[in-house]
Amino acid sequence: MEGLPASVAQRLQELTYSQRSVAYLQIDEKLSLIGSGGHLENYGLATVRVGQPVFDEVFFLQGLLPLLETPYYVPAVELVSGRVADLHLHNEGASVWVVLLDVTSERDAARRVQQKAYEMTLLQEQEAVLNRRLEAANAALLVTQRELEASRQAVLSAHEKLQRELAEAASYVRSLLPVPMVHPFAADWRFVPSAALGGDAFGYHWIDAEHFAMYLLDVCGHGVGPCLLSIAVLHLLQAGALRDVDFRNPGQLLAALNDTYQMKSNDDLYFTLWYGVYQPISRRLDFGCAGHPPAVLVDPDAGAAQLLKTKGLPIGMMPGVRYPSESLIVPQQRYLYLLSDGAFEVERADGTMMSFDEFLAMIVDPASSDASDLDHLYQTLTANRGSEALEDDFSIVRFAL
Repeated sequence: MEGLPASVAQRLQELTYSQRSVAYLQIDEKLSLIGSGGHLENYGLATVRVGQPVFDEVFFLQGLLPLLETPYYVPAVELVSGRVADLHLHNEGASVWVVLLDVTSERDAARRVQQKAYEMTLLQEQEAVLNRRLEAANAALLVTQRELEASRQAVLSAHEKLQRELAEAASYVRSLLPVPMVHPFAADWRFVPSAALGGDAFGYHWIDAEHFAMYLLDVCGHGVGPCLLSIAVLHLLQAGALRDVDFRNPGQLLAALNDTYQMKSNDDLYFTLWYGVYQPISRRLDFGCAGHPPAVLVDPDAGAAQLLKTKGLPIGMMPGVRYPSESLIVPQQRYLYLLSDGAFEVERADGTMMSFDEFLAMIVDPASSDASDLDHLYQTLTANRGSEALEDDFSIVRFAL
């Protein structure tokens, strides 16, 4: 701004503040929200409460705090509100300042440019094919028309083949999922992929005679790439194929996965993961979390829920991350739910988003304790959305411990 008149510089700052919908959050050393301001409503944060734990008010900051380096920049974070924001995190004295800048228009513009470029490429290829055919068979217009009709049919057949292959890929992912079990405790699940091939996967198995692994992961994005990564990680977890790693230690396993699957070497793909190890004899549960929604431990008699979460970045975002783990003794007659964000980030028909608390209320209902409650939960979510399918994969696993 050097050299500009003060009034011009001030006007530029005002335009930036308005057009970028600048908002900020101030967090103290205890990870409590102590200040906020700016265009919070633009990001769905108008109702955040100062004085509360920041993770209860701003869910997307999980795994980013406490700040490991400053300043720290996280680009293009898609929020529950549907807006996209760049996050700028700074340590300033005893506080962490989180500044949000709206980049939704840039994201949308980039998508439009990519779509236009793709359409132009297709048009150029089609034009080249037509020109070659016209040059080779200028006197045979009828033959050329028949060839074009055959070409259109081939495109349709190729599209149908691609759809079949995507369906087969989704079916293959489903074939890798574990069968429901009854002894020594019950395990059941529901997996309903969205219209696009997604990146959800989960599993459970005995590590040895005393330790039972349970896990659910969600690769960012949709399509073949995320699906292939989720399959690779699922195979690795099922086979225990990480050298010198104790799969009974969640923190050690998450760190090893983070070293193995850095996004820079995996087409910028990263994934979140909740991983737990249960010992039925002692009822001890050790667990860790890499940027994933918490597991939910439900007391059906009391209608109460306990969130099981630890701090940790998603797998692949930054090398050398250490992942803490926690332990608890599971009381008798409890239900443990593992889930992906597609199970609760549901946009209603009126455009509003369902809250996580509303989702919790659905699964802590003491009346919903039989095997059909997972189907009832999915039906309730689709009814809220006003559609037969959800926008994201619906993945949920329930253990009766």
